[in-house]
Amino acid sequence: MTHTAGEVAQYLGARLEGDALALVSGVASPDRASAEDLIYVDSPRHRGRAVESAARCVLVRPGLRLAGKTIIETSDPKFAFAKAAAWLLRKPSPPPVVHPTAIVASSAQLGANVSVGPYAVLEEETQVGPGTVIEAFCFLGRGARVGESCWLHSRVTLYAGSRLGNCVELHSGVVIGGDGFGYVLGEGRHQKFPQIGRVEIGDDVEVGCNATIDRGSLETTQIGEGVKIDNLVHIAHNVKVGAHSVIAAQTGISGSSTLGNGVTVGGQVGIGDHCTIENEAVVGGQAGIPNGKTIRHAQIVWGTPARPLDKFKQQYAWFARLPELAERIRKLEKGPPSHDDSAT
Repeated sequence: MTHTAGEVAQYLGARLEGDALALVSGVASPDRASAEDLIYVDSPRHRGRAVESAARCVLVRPGLRLAGKTIIETSDPKFAFAKAAAWLLRKPSPPPVVHPTAIVASSAQLGANVSVGPYAVLEEETQVGPGTVIEAFCFLGRGARVGESCWLHSRVTLYAGSRLGNCVELHSGVVIGGDGFGYVLGEGRHQKFPQIGRVEIGDDVEVGCNATIDRGSLETTQIGEGVKIDNLVHIAHNVKVGAHSVIAAQTGISGSSTLGNGVTVGGQVGIGDHCTIENEAVVGGQAGIPNGKTIRHAQIVWGTPARPLDKFKQQYAWFARLPELAERIRKLEKGPPSHDDSAT
């Protein structure tokens, strides 16, 4: 969709300097941009790339000037760029029809302008809010509820009773509401513990491809508003993830753990059961958090077992010196050469 630079500035609530009628139809990096692409500069060291770019319109920090460019001033050009991109590149929704190959139960309730793709299945008592898109081969189990303006990409599965808020996006292969991994050992065998809870996902949540979120055992697995979950993440039963947290790929969160608001979890992190990660904490990539451990408010941790970042760096530096230190210890244990040895 094509807009003017003035319209972009108005949408962002930012100050414009230059040609307000310059056309903006897309976004790009400075090196690949055309004249109608919007670019951004968040550091003076990238100024040269922006000046040489074909793009006419640039998002910059206040006070930065670029000869021959229309500039839009903002305190956070990268965030403004992402916000503008979502506005400029709004993907067109498919037509609001139910494909003839879809199977929709008679008791299912579909809001206005809902699109249901080929071979999708909506079981009894499912509810789908207005403007939602359900792509091909999706499955919505009995009593599943999906809010307004959601987008379920192909082959998403919602088990019975799952709940999605508004503006939720689930990418291909996501499974919501499968049974948690809960067993009790007795009489020489593993007896499955009841998995009869459900999953509740708040508004504006995005879940990446092939991620899985298990239903609660006797309670509810909860994903808060604005949470962003990467590909191949596993969230176990009874977990609670606070609003606006982000979880990177291949992370596993064990049962009954709680993440606060604004938590950042790096890739390949392992979180044991019954852990607590308080608001705004940061867990570095490949960190391991033992069962029952608490990470305090805004604490940054790394390593396995996870420990404060400064301590991790210190220990890691010593770890890198272990071969050198081991050789010194061997020499100390051997001791000085004996008198007879020196004579020979």
